[in-house]
Parts: sequence; structure tokens; C-alpha cells
Amino acid sequence: MAVSVVWFKRNLRISDNQALSMAVSSQLPVISLFNLEPERIDREDTDGIHIAWELDCLEELRKSLESIGGKLLFHHGSILDELSRLNQIYGIKNVFSHEETGLQWSWERDKQVAAWCQRNQVEFVEFATNGVVRRLSSRDNWKRLRDSRVNSEMVEAPEKIDSPKNLKSSKIPKSSDLDIHSRQLIDRPKPGEKAALSVLFSFLDERGRDYRKGMSSPISGQEMCSRLSPYLSTGCISIRQIFHYTKRKQKKVKQDPRSKENRGWTSSLSSFQSRLAWHCHFIQRLESEATMDTIALNPELDNELQRRFDEKKYQAWSEGKTGWPFFDACMRFLLATGWINFRMRAMLQSVASYTLWLPWQITGNHLARSFLDYEPGIHWSQVHMQSGVTGINSVRAYSVRKQSEDQDPEGDFIRQWVPELSNVPVKFIHEPWLMTKEQQLEFSCVIGEDYPEPIVDEKTTRKEGVSKSYSAKSKPLVKQRSKLVYQIHGSRKRR
Repeated sequence: MAVSVVWFKRNLRISDNQALSMAVSSQLPVISLFNLEPERIDREDTDGIHIAWELDCLEELRKSLESIGGKLLFHHGSILDELSRLNQIYGIKNVFSHEETGLQWSWERDKQVAAWCQRNQVEFVEFATNGVVRRLSSRDNWKRLRDSRVNSEMVEAPEKIDSPKNLKSSKIPKSSDLDIHSRQLIDRPKPGEKAALSVLFSFLDERGRDYRKGMSSPISGQEMCSRLSPYLSTGCISIRQIFHYTKRKQKKVKQDPRSKENRGWTSSLSSFQSRLAWHCHFIQRLESEATMDTIALNPELDNELQRRFDEKKYQAWSEGKTGWPFFDACMRFLLATGWINFRMRAMLQSVASYTLWLPWQITGNHLARSFLDYEPGIHWSQVHMQSGVTGINSVRAYSVRKQSEDQDPEGDFIRQWVPELSNVPVKFIHEPWLMTKEQQLEFSCVIGEDYPEPIVDEKTTRKEGVSKSYSAKSKPLVKQRSKLVYQIHGSRKRR
């Protein structure tokens, strides 16, 4: 007997899955395999919420596979050990998978699988599933390649899968079965491919109408952002699927853009499409730089900045106890839900890097563990940008006060997530330390007791951080490296 193996990684769906489609087309019995590596669980960027979410999405995949005759095997351990076991029993002819863009550990794992296949005369075939191009020599033509990828036809889900006789699906464990602690998230999304498509359609049918004007606020963004990121992180939906369904919506809107039904959609859909392109753009950086969690794109610049770890500042920042109400509300909201909108993600990292001058590697790992939708390529690209260690991006030092007044002018979001300030009036909600002692007692919020004093003077330290950053960027060696970074990673919007 010979079999084809589909190695599922972060492509947990049966539709638009070329690896699965090609395995079925091989006319051999198909074994679907998912492997959870112990080394991944122990990583600094991994949290129990990631594993729990992935396992729940995997359970939905099992149901989908079984509905068309497939079986899903789960293995916790070395992928090479499991492939060797299956090869002894069935004889593996092909291993089909998708090209995963990850950090160095997953890249090394994939190379080991390729080497194992070569040693055992097994064909190893990987398929691109988004606009990220492997072995890209230059960014000059990347946009054209990306556009051709996402414009290509979606792959239909198989109608039937033939599995080896007597093969049974594994029971998909819960994270607790693996002794992995996962915090309980508020309003955690439903897992799986069907849920992903439902969220997409709810966005394109209704929620996305005001996407452009609502996405910047952590309040309106909860409803108006697509909320597809957790599904993209596990591959329950593909970028190509989102792109095609969005184009379909755009085509419909263009037929009568001024109608009541279509009004407001044009600009929002255009903004959404651009962010789908940026999604691939940032992951493309990781494809070329698998060590972005530890080494800056511009190491000369990072060395010049000389950021230092401070336990007190880090604890205040990571727990949402800085004394800056809006910042603390955002961090606490993120920890409670596993999600926050893009602009606030940028602010959280910017404050860590510029205002508090903390090392981006440590703060970046904290945020990685906090995001349910953690996508290494996007996350570490953003950490580098918001920490000013690329040399090709402008200094982005967010003012907490400005963001607070712009995004939460009445302080409703602050009061919800920082209940210590629930009685503080609008006049003081953004800067409660300005209250007199009498006012603090009147509003039941004594600064330094009920709510912390600001960890530092935000305005002063932020300006200091900006000044240091501009000074470092002007160094000759830094500028030289910046030119190289742009050649490799810079955006070519028209090419």
C-alpha cells in the first residue's frame, strides 16, 4: 500500500487548500496529519490561548474531513517520528503541505521534513497559500506576483476523500489534556472554517460599511473591523478567499454606488483591500528574515539605541498599570479578549519602545502571547516599525493623551476597563492625576492608592525617546544599512 499525507499546519480548512486537493488528486489513500511540536509550546512567543484556539479549530477541521470520508491524525511530538511511523505502516509516496512563513524554529522543522522525505524517497510538495513569495530575489516585482496569486481561482473543497481502511481519526485533545494553561478570554470567537466564512460574510454584508472611519477606535473597531485575524492565523480562511469575496462585493457596489444599500461601501472596501495587501507585504519580510523576533532588520540602528530592561516599567506596561488611563484600558482589554484594533497595537508597542525605552524583543514577546491572532510575520514587522529599528520607517511615537482624546473622548472605554476610574468626570478622565486631593476623595479615586501615579512623565520621556531615535538614525553605518533594508524590504506600491 502507498498513501499520500497532507501535513496540516496553519491551513486548517478544506476549501481553497491546494495541498489537500492535490493529495486527493493523487488517487492514493489520503492521511491528514497535524503535529504539535513540544518546542513550540515552550517558546517565549507562545501562550496557552494560541494552542487552545488551534486545537479547537483543529476539531472543526476533523469534522469537515470526516464529512467527506477523510480522517485526521493528531500527534504531539516530533513530526519526523510520526512520519517514520506512518511510512512503516503504509508507505508514504507524497507529503503535501503549504509554505508556512514562520520564525527560525519552524523554518528548521520544515527543512528537516524536506530532508527526511529526500532520504526516504518521498516526494515533498509545498504550495503557496497567500501573496508571500518564497525565494524572492527582489521586491521590485513582488506586487505583480502577489496580485497574480490572490487573483487566481480558488480551489474547491474535495467532494470525497479516500482514507486507508481501518484508519480512525485521533481524538483532538483540549489544551488542558496536554497540561497547557490557557486563560479564559471574553467574547472568544467561534473556531473553525465555517465560523471564519460567517464572520467574513457578516463583515461584507453589514459590519464593514463604516470600516474606514471606525477601524481606528478600540470601541467602534470591535464591530467594524473585519475580525478575521484569528482565522487567518490558523488558516481557517485564506487571503485569496477574502480577496475574491471582497472583489465580488466591490463589483456589486460599483453597479450602483449611490444607492441606500451601497452607500459608504466604496471607500471602506478599498481600505480593506489595501490592508489585505499589507498583510502579505509584512509577512514577506519574515520570509526573508526568520530571526525577526531576536535580531532587528537594522542591527546597527538597534545597537545605537541601547534600550535597557527595567522590571518596574515592564510590569506596569504589561499589566496595564502605567497610570495612563487610556493606555491601561487598551492593555487590559487586550489581555481580557486576546484582540485589539491595529492602531492601538501600534500604540502599545510604541509606548514600550519610545516612552519607556524597553527592549523590543521582550515587549514584543509579551504582545505576541497576548494576541489570540498572533501572526509572526505581521507582528514582528510591526514591532520593528513601532520600535524604530528598521531605519526605513518614520519615527512613530504615539502620544497617549492624544490617542485617548481622539479615540475615547468621553472616557467610556476607560471607565469600562479601568473601573478604578469609573467615577472620574470627563474633565479628568484622561489625566486623573490633575485632580486635587479633595476631588480624588470626592470621585473615589486616590492617585497612588486606588490608581497608580504615571510611571514616568509621558510627554517628556516620549520626546527624549524620539530625540534619541533621530540621532541614532543619522549615524553613517545606520544609514548605510537602512539603504540595504529598503532594497530588500521596502514597499514598491506600483510594482
